[in-house]
Amino acid sequence: MTNDVHITPEGLEAVRHELHELTTVKRPNIVSKIKAARELGDLSENFEYHAAKNEQGMMEARINELEAIIKNHVLIENRTDVGVVGMGSTVRFAEEDSEEEEHYRIVGPTEADPKAGRVSYESALGKALIGHRVGDSVEVKSPSSSYIVRITGIE
Repeated sequence: MTNDVHITPEGLEAVRHELHELTTVKRPNIVSKIKAARELGDLSENFEYHAAKNEQGMMEARINELEAIIKNHVLIENRTDVGVVGMGSTVRFAEEDSEEEEHYRIVGPTEADPKAGRVSYESALGKALIGHRVGDSVEVKSPSSSYIVRITGIE
């Protein structure tokens, strides 16, 4: 069983860029820090050494995570059928009894960043919007609340 990672082409490019930076810039820098800290002597009480090793561990975990995303990615292509909300759609909507529109792109969980206008298809909002059309009113159910939004546009 694979752990498919749904991601947009832009998101995949960002992952590849981050991986490149970590492996070609940050990894050699941390190796240099560890080498310099070792030269300070006793490692048992060497703060610089332990801090660099901790940083290396976190960085290697992130590299593994990024490599898994690249290995298991499934591209969310730009949608050609804009009549129905799906992964990759940008959706405009307003809460019931409000004229103030919001818009979000439906993306995979690894790219979700509501402040940047991207919500996961696994989120309460993403789940509620997928499969609906312009003019539909849908109920968004989250653990703490429930509200209704009216879809005003799909791109």
